[in-house]
Amino acid sequence: MFDRLDRSRTDVVLIVDDVPDNLSLLHDALDEEGYTVLVATHGEAALQRATQAVPDIILLDALMPGMDGFEVARRLKATPETSHIPIVFMTGLSETEHVVAAFQAGGVDYVVKPIRPREVLARIEAHMQSARQARQARNALDAFGHASLTVRVSDGRVLWQTPLARKLLQSYFDTPESVAPAELADWLQQVAPKPGPDGSLPPPITPAPTWAVNQAGRRLSFALHEPTGDDEWLLVMQESSDQAAIDALTQEFKLTAREGEVLYWVVRGKTNRDIGDILGSSPATVKKQLEHVFAKLGVETRTAAAGLAMSRVAQLKMR
Repeated sequence: MFDRLDRSRTDVVLIVDDVPDNLSLLHDALDEEGYTVLVATHGEAALQRATQAVPDIILLDALMPGMDGFEVARRLKATPETSHIPIVFMTGLSETEHVVAAFQAGGVDYVVKPIRPREVLARIEAHMQSARQARQARNALDAFGHASLTVRVSDGRVLWQTPLARKLLQSYFDTPESVAPAELADWLQQVAPKPGPDGSLPPPITPAPTWAVNQAGRRLSFALHEPTGDDEWLLVMQESSDQAAIDALTQEFKLTAREGEVLYWVVRGKTNRDIGDILGSSPATVKKQLEHVFAKLGVETRTAAAGLAMSRVAQLKMR
């Protein structure tokens, strides 16, 4: 039932606390503010609820019997499906070591018991605004098929990725789904700016630094897009290949498959003899096909054909 929650109408809050009175107090306050409220009374139940419902934010009791809140948070942050969820710890202890433990486990904030509902609501709303923006960005990237992922710089952990990004990473690298490839993680540590002295996020870099890997005629590039947290960056991926470029030219200029191949290699600066060797044709056949290409493009020379093709492909990439 949890995966059917209507996110267009309400934000979902998961409360995790082993004390019924705390659950009741927070549930009523959040419900009155229009949130959809889920509850869990121990660590295992919290992990199950979070995985099923993927709430927008979690209020997590730090000290519970059995699995404590710190361990729950660590497991949530280690799971790609739940790693993006902001966690606000609730604790009766304000000693430095407990506050540090909360942030080290992945918390974004904490409140001290006894719970004051108005303070909790204010903190939730502040973090919820960022969560909404991040969720909208993820939904948009998913909807338009972009390959994007968020990586934690300090340890290379993949916090979130679109389905296309997951597919590409599995195709190019032999690494666990939750960890960025070592080469990518090393590059990210070198180029990702650090937060400012006041903890403010660094601005996006222009032009964006890029890193790429080549594999059997294919190229997968990564661009450093923008920070999503103190130690997190969104990367945008793009795959290119000879065949992808040929398909784009063929479709754009309404060429035959072979004419598209010929035009592609003309753009790459190959002679008719070179193209013939690549395609298994004679230079005379390539010349005849190129005449058809010139006619369809409305040009008379190789240079004009190559210039027009490069210009049109650049426009396609900007759409």
